[in-house]
Amino acid sequence: MKVLSVDDSAIIRKIIRGSAETLGLDFLEAGDGQEALNLLDNEYPDVSLILLDWNMPVMDGFTTLQYLKADERFKSIPVMMVTTEAERANIVRAIQAGAKHYLVKPFSPEDLMTTMLECLGGSL
Repeated sequence: MKVLSVDDSAIIRKIIRGSAETLGLDFLEAGDGQEALNLLDNEYPDVSLILLDWNMPVMDGFTTLQYLKADERFKSIPVMMVTTEAERANIVRAIQAGAKHYLVKPFSPEDLMTTMLECLGGSL
């Protein structure tokens, strides 16, 4: 199983990589939404979960989420928002747009792994 972390922060991607590897998951990463969509063109059959930041250059996370859920190839991949964007209205918008979970930064590795497992159906 592969997870894709989409975040403009290399540090956050490294933290997510550590949690993914602890869970025995393969890891892909992108620095913005457009890079993620380009990567998914080739990798999507193997991607089981997308972790998506909201505030990024080029293409933000909410726009990326909308593209993902509108594309037949990607719409069944669970998306977990992992972001500093904590405004309640935006959390509701993301869930209504198709995000399965919403984790606000900063987070503990335990919370991250628990939420990843929930998005993946509870087991690997």
